[in-house]
Amino acid sequence: MEKKNIDWSNLGFGYMKTDYRYVSNFKDGAWDEGGLTTDETVVINECAGVLQYAQTIFEGLKAYTTEDGHIVSFRPDLNAERMENSAKRLEMPVFPKERFIEAVRETVKANAGYVPPFGSGATLYIRPYMFGSNPVIGVKPADEYQFRVFTTPVGPYFKGGVKPITIRVSDFDRAAPHGTGNIKAGLNYAMSLYAIMDAHRQGFDENMYLDPGTRTKVEETGGANFLFVTKDGKVVTPKSDSILPSITRRSLIYVAKEYLGLEAEEREVYVDELKDFAECGLCGTAAVISPVGKIVDHSKEICLPSGMAEMGPVTKKLYDTLTGIQMGRIEAPKGWIEVIE
Repeated sequence: MEKKNIDWSNLGFGYMKTDYRYVSNFKDGAWDEGGLTTDETVVINECAGVLQYAQTIFEGLKAYTTEDGHIVSFRPDLNAERMENSAKRLEMPVFPKERFIEAVRETVKANAGYVPPFGSGATLYIRPYMFGSNPVIGVKPADEYQFRVFTTPVGPYFKGGVKPITIRVSDFDRAAPHGTGNIKAGLNYAMSLYAIMDAHRQGFDENMYLDPGTRTKVEETGGANFLFVTKDGKVVTPKSDSILPSITRRSLIYVAKEYLGLEAEEREVYVDELKDFAECGLCGTAAVISPVGKIVDHSKEICLPSGMAEMGPVTKKLYDTLTGIQMGRIEAPKGWIEVIE
């Protein structure tokens, strides 16, 4: 498919309507066959479960044009599995894994003209989501649901190059103990909106949320997992039952061990340890890794040895290796790359 006439190098990270999206409806205990549509509007009852009780979940992944010209997606099977877990937690019907992957494939293929060319720094963002669609006035799960996938081309997360950010230790909690912090539900992100806007008003780029039980351990930010590097080069990520299991983080840990020969572990990370790390980054779909140069814990500033000028050396190797795998420059582990076209 011929590429659309878009100024790829000047794309921002925002929504642009593409030609097709995928829609499937759940009614009377079963999903219909689903299919593509050109209609981007969603029509629901004023009393729909999603509007009254926030019964909605979503995923985020990307499609890329590789160096050899193929359009691919990165580990969509893990997004399907995570959405399955999210659905179960919110008493929603599971959209089958195989159908999820096929829906992503169909939607991307139908919008192939919007997949940015290799080397542009841009990608096609893919948003699968599901919500309760029938009227619900009593507090209970909906009986009917809609699963949709839309796509939008987005520019590189870092305009003008990667610059380390400054974050603060937040007084707000991102999740409740034994709550929904480990699933990708819209309600979790709604909770974080005031906190992130407050951080911006105070001059910070992001929040560092602590564990809601003891407030002594590092959890995550509003939309990314943490990754730390010790002064002797070990990669460490926080372990907790109330953080989202990031696909990017899991991939980076594998890359650290299997591609770079680094020691890597997932464990509880205490706030008291922050001063002892050499590097810090936020990992997620949008940026892969956002380097952190400074952490402000109320009156105490922790300046990472990696500094505020550029990514630390270990973080840079992780970033370059994973993006190299995604773009086809480096051979991927079996099953990581789903070729679409």
